[in-house]
Amino acid sequence: MMAVGGVPESSYGVLWQEASDSVLDTVAEQVRNVGYAVLESGYSAGALVELSGEFDRTRAHYIDVYGESRLKELDEFHTIRSPLVHGGDEFLKLALNENLLSTLRRLILGKYILNQQNGVINPSQEAFNQGKWHRDLPYQHFVSTRPLAINALFCVDDFTAENGATFVLPASHKSEAFPSAGYVKSNAIQVEARAGSFILLDCMLFHAGGYNGTKSARRAVNHVYTIPYLKQQINLPKNLRSAELSAEAREVLGFNYQEPASIMDYFSKRLGKEY
Repeated sequence: MMAVGGVPESSYGVLWQEASDSVLDTVAEQVRNVGYAVLESGYSAGALVELSGEFDRTRAHYIDVYGESRLKELDEFHTIRSPLVHGGDEFLKLALNENLLSTLRRLILGKYILNQQNGVINPSQEAFNQGKWHRDLPYQHFVSTRPLAINALFCVDDFTAENGATFVLPASHKSEAFPSAGYVKSNAIQVEARAGSFILLDCMLFHAGGYNGTKSARRAVNHVYTIPYLKQQINLPKNLRSAELSAEAREVLGFNYQEPASIMDYFSKRLGKEY
């Protein structure tokens, strides 16, 4: 049967089909198959305005603490490392977004932790340090049957072709080598998304930020969630107050997976937790 003017709805010769009972199932299926998908966060317009304001306040504080000249020297001026440490609760709530965590549970088999959270600014009409093709597990050339890490890029602003929406190479998470220049040119696509959405990527998918040709910076908050065997970019448990966190938050933020300081510490952790 053919849907009028649309995608065929029926099939034949098919013995096995993926089950999908929700939007989150479909999002996870797309990430597994082509390496990327757009996920709605459920943020209201008012909550998004609050987060936008907190982003700008946190960036101003971050520059004040670490110094504009130092950040520019390190090519870090358009990045905010671990805003959930510097900013208010909005960034912690963002990292624990229920739609996001529910999708991660569909993608990463077993436990996962927040490896890193970074504010990212794509500046107006300037070179962008994320504007080169890369994986979010860089310098790696292997493939796995299931995701080891997922990138969740939260769009503080709309992502458009004009302001440098992320380019992806669909299904490149299934290939060990970076494709040829001709292949890249023919197959790269931009992922446009509305403010308040997450762009989810398998971390082995090759992607790059686009050039922002508008007069306004484009802001985002990037998250990388990994299996606990991969160490965090910055040790979050040592920079957060654990007493104020729920058991789920402690697990996602890595409190249960810190490296033992000694053999006795290892034994005590084994007595208290299942690794």
